[in-house]
Amino acid sequence: QVRLAESGGGLAHPGGSLRLSCEASGVIFGIYDMGWYRQAQGKQRELVAVVTSNGSLTYADAVKGRFTISRDTSKNAVLLQMDNLKPEDTAVYYCYADVVTDYYTPPFEHWGQGTQVTVSS
Repeated sequence: QVRLAESGGGLAHPGGSLRLSCEASGVIFGIYDMGWYRQAQGKQRELVAVVTSNGSLTYADAVKGRFTISRDTSKNAVLLQMDNLKPEDTAVYYCYADVVTDYYTPPFEHWGQGTQVTVSS
């Protein structure tokens, strides 16, 4: 069973910073994409940032220049440094990983349980 362990959520003031981390564990042959999505109350889940196995990065327009995603492939981990936080960043943030568990099976997407990020003065 693949599990994604998330940490780093919490409260921050506007302009503050938080650092989210996610580590995948279990039977893992390899991981393709890995990153973060978020879902604000009353909104659909949206992509925040994703990094592929070869280092290609994708950021949502709303977080460009403020958030930085990085990946430690040796630890099956992904980090999201969130700077200059805004109230509109308030959401539940979900770790995502596209995981291959054996040589013959296509990748399967896995999700963390979600961690709350709240930005308020």
